[in-house]
Amino acid sequence: QVQMVASGGRLVQAGGSLRPSCTSSGLPFSRHTVGWFPQAPGKEYEFVAGSNYIGVETEYADSVKGRFTISRDKAKNTVDLQMNSLKPEDTAVYYCAADSTWMIPTAMTAYHYWGQGTQVTVSS
Repeated sequence: QVQMVASGGRLVQAGGSLRPSCTSSGLPFSRHTVGWFPQAPGKEYEFVAGSNYIGVETEYADSVKGRFTISRDKAKNTVDLQMNSLKPEDTAVYYCAADSTWMIPTAMTAYHYWGQGTQVTVSS
């Protein structure tokens, strides 16, 4: 049975940093593309970052380029999202998702596996 969990979110002041992590049991990230999708209150899921398992390519939304970095730890089977220079508009529940595709889809419907989210709150 596949289980994915995002953790590491908390309350932080604007300009601060966080590093949420996505972990999985039963799903090897070494053979899956992983994406991060925050959902703010009353809004749709939004793709912000993704990493594939072939060449470890990455993709970022324009809103987070230069501020967020997605990375993998093969030994721990985790995918982290380093978030710097946080803004109040980054406030959301952050979900990680995975799929066996070698591409990095930006549409949430392209991802087969989803984890529980973690709340990130950025105060002004």
